[in-house]
Amino acid sequence: MLAGALSVRSSEHSPTRSVRGVRPPRGPGTPRLESARADLIAMNQRYESLFAQGAWPAAVFGRCAVALATVPVVATHRPDAVVVWFDAHADINTPAVRRAAILVDSRFPARGLWDSGLGSGLTADRTILAGVRDVDPPERESIDGSDLTKVEPGPEFARRLMDAVGGRPVYVHIDRDVLEPGVVPTGDKVPGGLTLAELRSVAEALADGEVVAWKSANSSRRPERRTSSLLDALAPLLGRGMRR
Repeated sequence: MLAGALSVRSSEHSPTRSVRGVRPPRGPGTPRLESARADLIAMNQRYESLFAQGAWPAAVFGRCAVALATVPVVATHRPDAVVVWFDAHADINTPAVRRAAILVDSRFPARGLWDSGLGSGLTADRTILAGVRDVDPPERESIDGSDLTKVEPGPEFARRLMDAVGGRPVYVHIDRDVLEPGVVPTGDKVPGGLTLAELRSVAEALADGEVVAWKSANSSRRPERRTSSLLDALAPLLGRGMRR
């Protein structure tokens, strides 16, 4: 869903307007967005309230699609922050590219790619795709043609990611499928993912800086013992928020 709030230069698209009173663009997949619209607006307003109170949002969702509502709020209230998007997938397909994109593939709210009607404001230079390894050809073109940063799994992953962050405040989104399949329960299984040790190392490094909010997605409906190992790996991030 990164493709609904990310500001990418494009002469073919007009800027996104306010969430209130805006109808999403008609096109393939749009009914799926329409059916979830009321819930997404409610979450958008909840995040607005939390940031207005100076609170630290930490949430667990079943689907990454909620980012359509949350990322624009972070981008507005914290224009200095960078979004670190931990995911096996790039999540920047648009409805024009894939018929099932809305609420499935286009999870990153990108103003310049398509207008979800839920806000935007995030710029490519403030976006880091971390652990991504399953990228469709149209997504690769978008990445190569923009200031998006992609940090793939591999040696010294934590160091490379922190180099990309560059000391900026971060909003952390974590999809479980960023991990190697089988580590924790998840719907998508893409080989070549991070280990829990690597995720813990990154969490510790990020926690040394400012974490403005945290969100986990792709959660299992049936919590298992292995889920606690994920929480252990993310503990430095959660503890960072509690110390604010």
